[in-house]
Amino acid sequence: MLSRALVLRVAEWPPFKRWITRSPMTQGLVSRFIAGEKLEDAIQVTRQLNAQGFLVALDYLGESTTRPEEAENAAHQYITLLKRIAESGVNACISIKLTQLGLDLSYELCRQYLQSVLAAAQELRNFVWIDMESSRHTDRTLNLFCELYPLYPNSGTVLQSYLYRTPNDLERLLALGARIRLVKGAYAEPREVAYPDKRSVDRQFKVLMERLLECGNEPAIATHDVRLIEHAKQYAAKIGLRKEQFEFQLLYGISRELQKRLVAEGYRTLIYVPYGEQWYPYFSRRLAERPANLYFILRNLFRK
Repeated sequence: MLSRALVLRVAEWPPFKRWITRSPMTQGLVSRFIAGEKLEDAIQVTRQLNAQGFLVALDYLGESTTRPEEAENAAHQYITLLKRIAESGVNACISIKLTQLGLDLSYELCRQYLQSVLAAAQELRNFVWIDMESSRHTDRTLNLFCELYPLYPNSGTVLQSYLYRTPNDLERLLALGARIRLVKGAYAEPREVAYPDKRSVDRQFKVLMERLLECGNEPAIATHDVRLIEHAKQYAAKIGLRKEQFEFQLLYGISRELQKRLVAEGYRTLIYVPYGEQWYPYFSRRLAERPANLYFILRNLFRK
């Protein structure tokens, strides 16, 4: 089995990257995980998912901006997205990455653009999830979120179970009363800051999930791990939590039958739907989570 770090390195290999982004042969796989490159593609997919009973979080893909004008454009795109959601009547919130809003350029610059997006969402009665990125951004992401949350309680953020620090971060956010999405984590991290093995990541996820279900504000359990999902159902029932008091969050195009089953059982189920021209970094992380897709692509890449 290929490791996640190895898959991510293969994904950055220039011939591989060129082939993925240009070949008609790979577009079916790409479209499984990405709604499209245009805003209207995302709205159309959202409408279809809503009709099936799903909530949706839309993510205009992009991260690690290197110029202030890129951060400004990202903020503008998200405000445009919020307005389009309101106009179209679809049931969707948004999910954003702070490096897309200039976090690596300047904390204050990012704060300015994040505040503009949060204010627009508040005016339009919508919600903003602030995604978590690599561990080198964790402190600044949490600090900025905690700074602005009292002004914009229409926001929530994400914690990653593979980081050693996350139990302390969870208590900090629970004390704030903020909504929290719990994920395992999808970035290649050094063993100095993150558990290197799946068993430890899953064990911490389970412990954090129980604490979040006990004390969280509409907690979001974001995993495709059937065992952890079943444990969440059982634990929620055990502590008297109703199905509408928490939600499961899953990725667009992954575990579709599981997604449908959760809705059929009456659980709040949100689908994270990414779109935009800068889709490749997100796509490569999905490959790292499911190496079988990489085997398929490499087999076709070298078939001549």
